Amino acid sequence: MPHISETAIEYLKGVGPQRAEMLKKELGIFTFGDLSGYYPFRYIDKSKFYKINEINSDVAYVQIKGYIDKIEMIGGKRIVRMTARLSDETGTIELVWFNGFRWLKDKFKKGQEYIVFGKPTYFNRKYNITHPEVEIPDDDNAPIVFNLQGFYNSTEKLKSKGLDSKGISKLQKTLLTEMKGFITETLSSDIISNLKLIPREDAIINIHFPESKEILHKAQLRLKFEELFFIQLKLLKLKLVRISKFNGHKFSIVGNNFNDFYHNHLPFSLTNAQKKVIKEIRNDIGSGKQMNRLLQGDVGSGKTIVALMCMLIAMDNDCQSAIMAPTEILAQQHFENISNLLAKTKINVQLLTGSTRSAKRKKIFEQLENGTINILIGTHALIEDKVKFKNLGFTVIDEQHRFGVAQRASLWKKNNIPPHVLVMTATPIPRTLAMTLYGDLDVSVIDELPPGRKPVKTLHFYDSDRLRVFGFIKKQIKEGRQIYIVYPLINESETLDLKFLMDGYDSIVREFPLPEYAVSIVHGQMKSSEKEYEMQRFVKGETNIMVATTVIEVGVDIPNASVMIIENAERFGLSQLHQLRGRVGRGADQSYCILMTSHKQTADAKKRIETLVKTTDGFEIAEADLRLRGPGDIEGTQQSGILDLKLADIIKDEKLLHYARKVAIEILDKDPNLSNPANALIARRVAELNKEKTNWSRIS
Repeated sequence: MPHISETAIEYLKGVGPQRAEMLKKELGIFTFGDLSGYYPFRYIDKSKFYKINEINSDVAYVQIKGYIDKIEMIGGKRIVRMTARLSDETGTIELVWFNGFRWLKDKFKKGQEYIVFGKPTYFNRKYNITHPEVEIPDDDNAPIVFNLQGFYNSTEKLKSKGLDSKGISKLQKTLLTEMKGFITETLSSDIISNLKLIPREDAIINIHFPESKEILHKAQLRLKFEELFFIQLKLLKLKLVRISKFNGHKFSIVGNNFNDFYHNHLPFSLTNAQKKVIKEIRNDIGSGKQMNRLLQGDVGSGKTIVALMCMLIAMDNDCQSAIMAPTEILAQQHFENISNLLAKTKINVQLLTGSTRSAKRKKIFEQLENGTINILIGTHALIEDKVKFKNLGFTVIDEQHRFGVAQRASLWKKNNIPPHVLVMTATPIPRTLAMTLYGDLDVSVIDELPPGRKPVKTLHFYDSDRLRVFGFIKKQIKEGRQIYIVYPLINESETLDLKFLMDGYDSIVREFPLPEYAVSIVHGQMKSSEKEYEMQRFVKGETNIMVATTVIEVGVDIPNASVMIIENAERFGLSQLHQLRGRVGRGADQSYCILMTSHKQTADAKKRIETLVKTTDGFEIAEADLRLRGPGDIEGTQQSGILDLKLADIIKDEKLLHYARKVAIEILDKDPNLSNPANALIARRVAELNKEKTNWSRIS
């Protein structure tokens, strides 16, 4: 028999078919359980009543008892607003409605006392309250008022059906009356007693209708822990299942290909961080279990050389490798870099992209199937059905957030035995976010730059300093360097005062004219062939300055480009600014990143600029970005749903997240299958969650 929480929402008293359809479309509420899990976003303390003469600008919300003695409809034929005068023994205040007031007019009665709640604003030397809540004691539809009243997010369509915050609150009251005694526990008695958590039913009731601030805090703690605990348990369990069930290629040999390259062709010494990561990967690929590892490292930290050396181990074990990059430019860059590194060996490296000609493509398909291609580098062209490997054993996904999981799955299915998967990203992921998004992956970090690399100097200038910046550019070009200038927009925005790309390009060309200077331009609305032509001019040194939008964020590696100028830097996110800065500093010369802004900046924008000037540590920047912006929307199927947190905040509740993971690890260490009767409630909840989501863990 279905549990009461699975009952369709239309069967709740006060809902019915029309409201049910709206709740499903607008809020994704289909069942009783969905509604009970739709929590208030804030609470207002309604224990205090103000006198009208006590209202001042320091008070965010007020609750007043008084009498309405005057109502006016203002606006002639087209009535635009309704006003009402509320009086108590200390004075009067105006109440204002701009919509939804027609049904209210006839509700107010002279001599009747009302409770009015709202936000006071000061206008024309007096206070008024716009769209106040008005409680009418003799109205049967008025919800019961608690001292702490929860407010629910609603939509205009829901409000038109009477489901504003008050309407949703009334439904919650009806629902919890019906569900009382039937809200099931999800945590073991050991966890509840050890953490001193309140029962789940008490938590659900008090998250909606808290009796006090203390009980609200306990309800929030209980439900936040539950959210974080089951995310961690689910991810850790997926990892256990993968390790125990899915075999991979066992690379037991480290042979001639690896050793010849390491001793004879490696152009520089590996950093300790690179050595540590290679050791971690070697342990994985030698275990006989399929590897799924995330490799993090700033731009220029040497992730590609690590990936290459692991692919050489795959070769030593008679397996092929593939690298999938999100753009043709990046795939071409990988191909050129790896081809140069392997130029003195007999290793066959090929490039496959959408631009590869038919004859070349046919030859690649043949060589791939007969095993003569050792390493194939490409874009999403690698996942075409015609691409068949003889024995794919190692795959590298670069800048993985730019691929959907379904795309990566196509590459993974190219072999009977699943290949080892190394996911690389130059976007540093804060530990809390990595733990939440990639808790089922092993994580490696390259946290040091190769020797000889100088940190990029970051400087902040205002628009009024532009002539000084132009002088600096001319000096750098005279010394043989190249310059990036990045704009946030292609065309002028009507609403934002931004320097747009084409205007910027024109002013740069005027300031840096031919024949002394040459300027390239690249943006997202150009054809691929045009972009490639302009990029190549810059790569070959035929142009001194590249004016671009953020299409170069993940782009070509040009050691001679030593200056990155970011226009309207206040409009970029912190991680994006850091990625753009990573395009310079690739050579041995001192490089610079210049952040150009207007004097008008928000507090958050100032913090972003200050953070970037202060540090080049990608992880410190990622943490700061997370704190400023929150986790945001994470791309890709695997991540969807992971951050559907209703209450918990992975930044504010970082300690609770760590603790939830610790508890999950302890339980799975003792009872990996959750078969112990003491964990029956947990196992049941995990089974429910597994029904809801697709398991993509095998393909990272």
